[in-house]
Amino acid sequence: MKKMMGRIFIFLISLLVYSCAENKPLEDKSIASNQKEKDYIKAIPGEDQELDAELIKKGEVLVAYSDCYDCHKEVNRAKGPAFRDIAKRYPANTIYIEHLARQVIRGSRGSWGYPVMSPHPQVKKEDAEAMVTFILSLRGQ
Repeated sequence: MKKMMGRIFIFLISLLVYSCAENKPLEDKSIASNQKEKDYIKAIPGEDQELDAELIKKGEVLVAYSDCYDCHKEVNRAKGPAFRDIAKRYPANTIYIEHLARQVIRGSRGSWGYPVMSPHPQVKKEDAEAMVTFILSLRGQ
């Protein structure tokens, strides 16, 4: 009986040690995952400006009625980056709103790896800026 109890005790200790050793790589994977997200987003430093609430609403409607959601999702990556990842990368200011609006109209490639964004020449500059304003407003959400 004592031998059996001893074996059970050794087995439980071994299981505990193995379990603890098994958790350490998970922590490392979590750190690596956070680093991958930072590397993917590549946040650009810059000052945010206050965004016009009416322009945000207009942009949200324009995005909803466009083909944006064919390639983008609000939270998770799809064919293209998530809107919230875009908002994390770019400062919400006039310079980047104009830059991103031009990318919407002309198309883009290479900013987020391999995905290519098709050009949207039919989108007016003001509408593209409203759409981008909505996307950049998602930063804090």
